Amino acid sequence: MNDIALAVIGGTGVYRLPGVTWRDSVEADTRYGRPSGPVRIADIDGHAVAFLARHGEGHGVPPHQVNYRANLQALHDLGARRVLAVNTVGGITEAYGPRVMAVPDQLIDYTWGRISTLCEEPGTEVLHVDFGDPYTEDLRQAILSAGAAAGIPLVAGGCYGATQGPRLETKAEIRRLRRDGCNLVGMTGMPEAGLARELGLDYASLCVVANWAAGCDPQDTEITLAEVLANVDSVIGHLMPIIRGVLDAEKTLGK
Repeated sequence: MNDIALAVIGGTGVYRLPGVTWRDSVEADTRYGRPSGPVRIADIDGHAVAFLARHGEGHGVPPHQVNYRANLQALHDLGARRVLAVNTVGGITEAYGPRVMAVPDQLIDYTWGRISTLCEEPGTEVLHVDFGDPYTEDLRQAILSAGAAAGIPLVAGGCYGATQGPRLETKAEIRRLRRDGCNLVGMTGMPEAGLARELGLDYASLCVVANWAAGCDPQDTEITLAEVLANVDSVIGHLMPIIRGVLDAEKTLGK
């Protein structure tokens, strides 16, 4: 299969594409093992789109145990070359409050102990990829243009801080992230973005802000899973118009 126009990776609360009928389902097995779940294939406006739930369709895989290499390799093996990663995140700075959708342009990796490269096994080629701009700019712009065309407000830019999880961060940790220049905090942005670069995949993140990060809520309320899922659910209807706009941009970009 080599006709995948776009692959979408869904984060917490995004376990399927709304209103989509799957035409195929692939139980992949890669050189790095099995991905988080089946890769679902749908036809959207004449384009083949692959979807993979990062944490599994029942949200059974915590962020530090996601087989990021297998997930991306499975999409690559199916012919995908562009990946729109949906990340459920916390907001740190003012413009990035709950129910905001953002397209970051930078990230900082605070994770540890995760396999973060394709060069892990002895004898594999050592890759030193340029990662100064961690997201593919023309894909970022396609996402932003799709949002504008559909009347969906998206915040352009921002720095994503990737933390280890699965626990949420302390207030002191979030203060550190703020001092470092982070606007958003999540648990899955790395090593996914770096591995995509090593595989030669175009990759960009669409962040759904599900809650204020610790200490950032003016009301200082406790963060609950119910709040997170409700906020994701309130904006997830915007995902399909954005995907359709990105697919339309494929024609212009010649991808």
